[in-house]
Amino acid sequence: MAGAEVRAFVARHGGRLYVWTVDHRCCGARRLTLLEADVTRPPGWSPAIGPLDAGGFELYFDTGAHGRPRELVLEPTRRGRGVRAFWNNCAYLI
Repeated sequence: MAGAEVRAFVARHGGRLYVWTVDHRCCGARRLTLLEADVTRPPGWSPAIGPLDAGGFELYFDTGAHGRPRELVLEPTRRGRGVRAFWNNCAYLI
C-alpha cells in the first residue's frame, strides 16, 4: 500500500493522510473521477473509511459513490513533496 518514503513523509506532516475522489465531467456525458491525497484535511471532510492503520500513519478515505477499491497504492510525488494515490492501479476512474 505505502512504501517507506510515503510513511516518512506522512509522519513528518502530522501522521494522517486523507484520500478522496473528485468527479469531473469529461468528453460529453462521461464522468472522470480523479484521486486526491493530502496530509491536510480537506474542507467539508466526511470520510467514508477511516481511520485505518496504514503501517505507521492514519489513513482516511472518502470513496464518494464508488465503493471500496480492491487496492489503494500510495506513492511519493516526483519531488517527494506529496503523495499520489492509485485506485486499483489507476490514477482515475471512468
